[in-house]
Amino acid sequence: MLKKTDKIWMDGKFVAWDDAKVHVLTHTLHYGLGVFEGIRCYKTSKGSAIFRLDEHVDRLFNSAHIFMMEIPFTKKEIRDAIIQTVKTNRMKECYIRPLVYIGYGVMGVNPKGNPVNVSIAVWPWGAYLGDEGLEKGIKVKVSSFNRHHVNSAMTKGKVCGYYVNSQVAKAEALACGYDEALLLDTEGYVSEASGENIFIVRGNTLKTTPLTSVLEGITRDSLMQLARDNRIKVVEERFTRDELYISDEAFFTGTAAEVTPIRQVGGRTIGCGSRGKLTKKLQSQGFFIL
Repeated sequence: MLKKTDKIWMDGKFVAWDDAKVHVLTHTLHYGLGVFEGIRCYKTSKGSAIFRLDEHVDRLFNSAHIFMMEIPFTKKEIRDAIIQTVKTNRMKECYIRPLVYIGYGVMGVNPKGNPVNVSIAVWPWGAYLGDEGLEKGIKVKVSSFNRHHVNSAMTKGKVCGYYVNSQVAKAEALACGYDEALLLDTEGYVSEASGENIFIVRGNTLKTTPLTSVLEGITRDSLMQLARDNRIKVVEERFTRDELYISDEAFFTGTAAEVTPIRQVGGRTIGCGSRGKLTKKLQSQGFFIL
């Protein structure tokens, strides 16, 4: 259950959590066009720190630009508002959710003339796929649903409506006794999970899917930098699910999931059947402190 905090930032001012409401005819609620970010604030030995805030704000604005939504605030204003929302709620560490949505006005598919609204909420949120999953790994189902085709959904945008695809895939996986879903692209290659990017380890090489049809994960990028700093070879190339089955290790990355090992896919054990050595090493460095 979501744990309430005190205040939510809405269009330039703070309102009480229970008063942060929108009209039932809010356009995004009906048609799904809104963009958002997921960001984490970590408690460190030097105080609280928001992980790669500038990059998350840039991606929020890029998502809005792709879909011709003009955010009525500057990047600096949104950045400052995020920091202030964390401070106002006296959070030492938390999850941060900025949302840009098309508000109340005309109905119909074309939202021209409707206001573009922005909200920022924060709340405590632990490991998305469970603390046990971070240590022992999770079970994954290859979904019967495909990830979006690049010409049916522009995959560089983090868009509200796109996550219907994620929801049905996740629900299917949970109903079948798995922890998470893995979606293939429309050509049958491994794409990403319902909300995470994927990496596999083959020998001394760390491999991840290219950005052709997946979201530009900020945690993904950080993990690749971290691996290269450790002189681990990193390649971005397509791979099939049977290559995943015979990989030495596999893991998901994402703001919510952080670095979550995969121990089984479709009933097939991955590597040693638990968190691998390289996965553990990458988890233990930088911001992934277990």
